[in-house]
Amino acid sequence: MGRGKIEIKRIENANSRQVTFSKRRSGLLKKAQELAILCDAEVAVIIFSNTGKLYEYSSSGMKQTLSRYNRCHDSSESTVVECNQEEDEKVVGALKEEIAELQLRQSRLLGKDLAGVSIKELQVLEKQLSEGLSSIKQKKEQWLMEQLERSRMQEQRAMLENETLRRQVEEFRGFLPSASYVEYRMMEMTPPTTSGGCSPDRKHHRLTDNGHSDTTLHLGLPYDDYGKTHSPERETECKT
Repeated sequence: MGRGKIEIKRIENANSRQVTFSKRRSGLLKKAQELAILCDAEVAVIIFSNTGKLYEYSSSGMKQTLSRYNRCHDSSESTVVECNQEEDEKVVGALKEEIAELQLRQSRLLGKDLAGVSIKELQVLEKQLSEGLSSIKQKKEQWLMEQLERSRMQEQRAMLENETLRRQVEEFRGFLPSASYVEYRMMEMTPPTTSGGCSPDRKHHRLTDNGHSDTTLHLGLPYDDYGKTHSPERETECKT
């Protein structure tokens, strides 16, 4: 019957934990010694118990092994830094070359730095320029058409607004007298050519055949009532 699988977790019982520590510590140090002897390896093991007690094993001396470890550790860090620097320099160099190539292409598209360019490269440049010019013309035409459409829409809105204002004016005129009636009233309001002795500030109150002012027609007052109330005042004004 095989041994049961032990769950790897902290042993709660202090006595069992101490027994297990002693057994496994001894086994670990033994395995380290066997590894150093069988494989001719430099092995060092450092163990601190939970009480702070030190246990160690070194096949070539602990200080010598630690010094070697520190040298290797420092050199590995410097090696990593150097590798990163080399990679960064490679990336920067590639980016610089790409920028120089793009600048050369741009200058050639502008008709510069064409020395040493083959006929095939010139044909490629010509094709690129033709395609770019065609795209620019299409974009310009599209922009002009959009601008024309916006102008048409603004014109339609202005026409609709004018039509609305015209209708409002016609509706407003419906509440006012007609043009012929207004002209007739203006003719009646012209200065009379009477020979009486009335004062000039009474010239707009022309007398009728019966001696009454036609203002009664404009004010809409009854003719008889107006004559009864204002005839004495009119006679006094004319006499003076």
